[in-house]
Amino acid sequence: MIGRRAFITLLGGTAAWPFAARAQQSTLPVIGFLSNASPDMYARRLYAFGQGLKESGFVEGQNVDVDYRWAEGHNSRLPALAAELVRRQVAVIVAAGGTPAAMGHLP
Repeated sequence: MIGRRAFITLLGGTAAWPFAARAQQSTLPVIGFLSNASPDMYARRLYAFGQGLKESGFVEGQNVDVDYRWAEGHNSRLPALAAELVRRQVAVIVAAGGTPAAMGHLP
């Protein structure tokens, strides 16, 4: 049988857990990056993207996060990847790779 103090301690720790978990989540704004390509195909462009962010005062991991989604050449995956970013409630979505990424490959 559990003692009264142990029960109260357990209950207090359980009640505080959601607050501790929320405190650990990133409070940085998040940019969603959507592309129909793969990261290795975009290496130079990603470098330029990071430089452009820096010139605008944003440094990935310091005052902004970037959530990357890659369709790896499968345009049919773009709608689901875009929906993931929307569900995540990113601040803005960068659609790289031309019309397919920008349109979420709508028919």
